[in-house]
Amino acid sequence: MSDRPLFESLEGLRGTGKSTVAPMLAAAREAVLVPTVPDFYQPLRREVDKRENVEARMCFYLSALFTAADQIQRCLDAGIPVVVESYFARCLANHQALGSRLGVALPADLPQPVTYQLVCAEDERRRRLAARDKPLSRWDALGEKSSALITDAYAEFPMQPVDTTGLAPHQVVQAILATDTEGAHRRADREPVGAHPHLLPPVPRRAQGARLP
Repeated sequence: MSDRPLFESLEGLRGTGKSTVAPMLAAAREAVLVPTVPDFYQPLRREVDKRENVEARMCFYLSALFTAADQIQRCLDAGIPVVVESYFARCLANHQALGSRLGVALPADLPQPVTYQLVCAEDERRRRLAARDKPLSRWDALGEKSSALITDAYAEFPMQPVDTTGLAPHQVVQAILATDTEGAHRRADREPVGAHPHLLPPVPRRAQGARLP
């Protein structure tokens, strides 16, 4: 049986390639791509994102993630591989950077992914964002202003960095497939995503740089 991870997540700032790479990685792994904001949450998501209460927004996204985690666990129990475009790390890191004062301790029995942090040279990331045919929301703009804080918050999570600078999406997927995750998914299965009462898990980064083709 392959030692490949059964559950994988992509994290990173806007413009690093998460939404493009996630379905391609799922196809390469013959995995299910599970949306971490389920479809029936989407109408409320649009309404919540119009408001300015960061704690309310954080609670909404946590609710969506817990709902998605149930589906993810059912897939894993059936031996079906899962890929997600971001998981609890994004919600916690982003909302902490945006000023949330909520303390969150996540259950230790949540499905634990091997996580790849997509990174990109800042000038290229901004070019990608400028080329998007998508309006910039208030929260997107705030996230851009807080990008350094988000990156700092991400550093509290164990992730495998993958540099997407200058790479086509299929090359990023190949870089992920070539990443040495030996034992990483077994550790992830045991470690809580966030056990710290003040948002982030007290675990050191153990990631090594991905080998790009």
